[in-house]
Amino acid sequence: MKFAKPLPSYLLQRYHGWHATTYSENQAWYRRLADEGQRPRAMVISCCDSRVHVTSIFGADTGEFFIHRNIANLVPPYEPDGLQHGTSATVEYAVTALKVAHLIVLGHSNCGGVAGCMSMCSGHAPELDEKTSFVGRWMDILRPGYAEIENIQGEQERLRALEKKAVCVSLENLMTFPFIETAVKEGTLSLHGLWTDIGEGSLECYDPATDRFSKV
Repeated sequence: MKFAKPLPSYLLQRYHGWHATTYSENQAWYRRLADEGQRPRAMVISCCDSRVHVTSIFGADTGEFFIHRNIANLVPPYEPDGLQHGTSATVEYAVTALKVAHLIVLGHSNCGGVAGCMSMCSGHAPELDEKTSFVGRWMDILRPGYAEIENIQGEQERLRALEKKAVCVSLENLMTFPFIETAVKEGTLSLHGLWTDIGEGSLECYDPATDRFSKV
């Protein structure tokens, strides 16, 4: 692997700082996690966006959340075709092996992936429609959601509605997984849809009874 390079110095400095402080002060806890394995109570599916810091939002400690991040916090429908499915594999492991009690889909404001989907679906991003676009094909998951918001007035209003629709589409797709449907019906797993405004630091929760997101 001749193309691999050493870590940049600023990351090395941060690691050494972490090891000398946070790790050193909590060494027994880290060793316990290593010896006993992980027992997270919840799984969080969030966006890759660097501004979305899941553990900070909930004040979570190491070992508390099983986290999966992808473009626009999307979950594809259940599709056991024998091919590679990163998100589906992570969900399967969390529910069937780790037995998490809660599965949270967290969307956010100003999502670049959702904005790309909106541009693609409205015909303003033909490059994303190309078969060679990994982002475009991933955002196809959200195409059905775009049809439900395209008549909303105002670009920002449409974008925000589609961001929240991405959360709902993912929740709907999660229920196509047989092991999730079974766990939900048996009461051993609960699904939650959240959306956070990065600038305001606010958090909204989806209520299926009203089909709306409300601040918590």
